[in-house]
Amino acid sequence: MTADDDGTTPTAAASGGTPDATTPDRRRITLTGISSRAWEHPADRGALTALRELRGFDDVVRMFFGMWNERAFRLSYLASAIRVDHRQYPRVHRLLAEAATALDVPELPELFVTQSPVLGAQAIGLDKPFIVVNTACVQQLDDAELRTLLGHELGHVRSGHAVYQTILTILTRWAANLSWLPVGAIALRAIIAAMLEWWRKAELSGDRAGLLAGQDPAAAQRLLMKLAGGGDLSQIDTAAFLEQAAEYDGGGDLRDSLHKFRMTAWSTHPVPVARAAALRQWIDSGGYAQVLAGDYPRRADDPTASVTEEIKAAAQAYREEFGRSQDPLVGLLRRLGSGAADVGEWASGAAGRARSWMGAASSTGRPGGRRS
Repeated sequence: MTADDDGTTPTAAASGGTPDATTPDRRRITLTGISSRAWEHPADRGALTALRELRGFDDVVRMFFGMWNERAFRLSYLASAIRVDHRQYPRVHRLLAEAATALDVPELPELFVTQSPVLGAQAIGLDKPFIVVNTACVQQLDDAELRTLLGHELGHVRSGHAVYQTILTILTRWAANLSWLPVGAIALRAIIAAMLEWWRKAELSGDRAGLLAGQDPAAAQRLLMKLAGGGDLSQIDTAAFLEQAAEYDGGGDLRDSLHKFRMTAWSTHPVPVARAAALRQWIDSGGYAQVLAGDYPRRADDPTASVTEEIKAAAQAYREEFGRSQDPLVGLLRRLGSGAADVGEWASGAAGRARSWMGAASSTGRPGGRRS
């Protein structure tokens, strides 16, 4: 049996066997008072900071809440899934508590295990989000991988992603209902496309949160490999998987670029190889080590977070991503002189337009259209 990338010995499940609760656990650091801004991707963080700062946005959220029967939705899981606690799925409950301790989450959200052969989990809800994990995760992931997955979902809850993802779900239903109305459907689809781009960045934030919760880079990479189809890790290799990511990013020609756009434009999640590469890049940049060393934003400072600075950081992130990308279409744009600066300006402008749209939405129903 070989050692993982960080020098630890894989559990039985990591080698294709069943989870081994007797495997010695590593010591994890409690990230006291950590703000969700510490793990949020800059593009995700900029959008969330702008929305949180926007006066009246809470009214918009309440409007959507009125359309979403959260109690009935939770009851459906209460009726047809297993609610996790110290008596039911105690292993999963323990791992959730450990992930929450690392992220300094004071209160555990409800967690349900639902029957499904597909590896997957989600955070759902507006007022009181809860987590749903498929049985495949419980059966196929070892402790370190499952802890990482639960940390990923806790990250979504702490960042408020569950709220905005639920709103996106409602908007998607609206788009389907308005498909007969060309103008309305086009406008709504444009909003949905922008929110899907945010959601994909939010998934990268969740991956970072999962890594910080488990504090095991090798397990985080194994999790993404299993999500891609690697149930038996004795048959696959981390380095080869990252080579796939590099080929996906830079291989082929313009036709491949267009195919990739079609694959991702209406998807909520980046493809697994892209997620693995993005997480590896964050680790290699020193961001992960910086947080573990205690250099991270605190929740106490969230009210004073600068919207302008966060949007600038989002624009810079797009510039850097544009500059790093080996995609043929991106390379062509660079050669034509569009440049990363234009991408940054586009990102800043898009963030501003999103804030303007949400500001207009939040002012509806008030005398004179004024916000409180």
